[in-house]
Amino acid sequence: MKSMTGYGHSVYQREDYIIECEMKGYNNRYLDIVHNISPALSPYESYIDDEIKKVASRGRVELSMKLRIIKSHAELIIDDGLLEDYKAAYSRIAEITGTSPLLSDYLALDGILTVNMVSGGDYKEGVEKVLSEALSSFLAMRISDGQGTLSDLQRLGDKFESSLKRIEENADRLENHFSELLTRKYEELTGEKADSSAFMTELGALLVKYSINEELSRLGVHIAEYRRLLSLDEPVGKKLDFLCQEMQRECNTIASKSQLADINLLVVSMKDDIENIREQIRNIE
Repeated sequence: MKSMTGYGHSVYQREDYIIECEMKGYNNRYLDIVHNISPALSPYESYIDDEIKKVASRGRVELSMKLRIIKSHAELIIDDGLLEDYKAAYSRIAEITGTSPLLSDYLALDGILTVNMVSGGDYKEGVEKVLSEALSSFLAMRISDGQGTLSDLQRLGDKFESSLKRIEENADRLENHFSELLTRKYEELTGEKADSSAFMTELGALLVKYSINEELSRLGVHIAEYRRLLSLDEPVGKKLDFLCQEMQRECNTIASKSQLADINLLVVSMKDDIENIREQIRNIE
C-alpha cells in the first residue's frame, strides 16, 4: 500500500552543467502531473511522465527540474562562400570610397557566423539519473507512509468487526423484543390471547421485515472483502471507498430497524469507524 503524499530530491552534476530535481506528491482523485522544467529540458517531458506513471497511479505530482549551465559549449560555423561574396563587394566599395572594411563589419552581417549551441539531447544522461534518484526517494516515502496508513486501516477494521460480532450476538434479542412488543400491543387492544394463526402469520411477516440478519450477513461479506483488499499489493483506494459506501448503507439500515439502545450505540461506533476509514483511504492510491 502506498500513500499519495511523498517527497523526492536529487542533484546531478557534471563539469559543464547541473540538473536539480524535486518532486512533491499530494492527494488527488486521479493522477495529475504538473511540470516546472527548464526550457532546455522540455524534450524530456514525455519520458519524465512515463517514469512517474511507473511509481504513481493516483495523486497530484508536482515536478521541478532545473538546469544550470556551468560551462557552455558552442560550435562556430563560418559560411565561406558567403564571406567571399561579401569580401568581393567590400573590395569594390573600397576602390570607390578609399576605405577598408573592418572585422566588425563582417561580423555584423547575417549568415556569416552561425553559433550552434549544445542541443537538449546532450542532457539525456543527466535527466535520467537525476529523475531516477528523485523517484526512488519519492517512492520510498510513499511506501513508508502507506504502511502507516495500512496499520491504521487494519486497526479500524478490527474495531468495526468487533462491533459487528456484538450486534450479531444480540440479533435474536432484537427479534424477541419486536415479538414481545407486538404481542403485548395486540392483547392490550383486543383483550385476546395472541395465539391465532392470522396474528402469528402477520407477526412472522413483520419479524422478517425488521430482521437485521440479512444486513449482518452482507456486512460480514464486506469486512472479508475489506481485509482482502488491504492484503493486495496494488492501488485499492477507489475500491475501498466504494466498499465503505456499501458498509455505510447497511449500517444505516440496521439503525433504522433497531429499537435496542445498545445495538444503536454499536451502529454509531461502526459508522464512526467507516468515516475514519474513508478519511484514511483519501491518502492512499
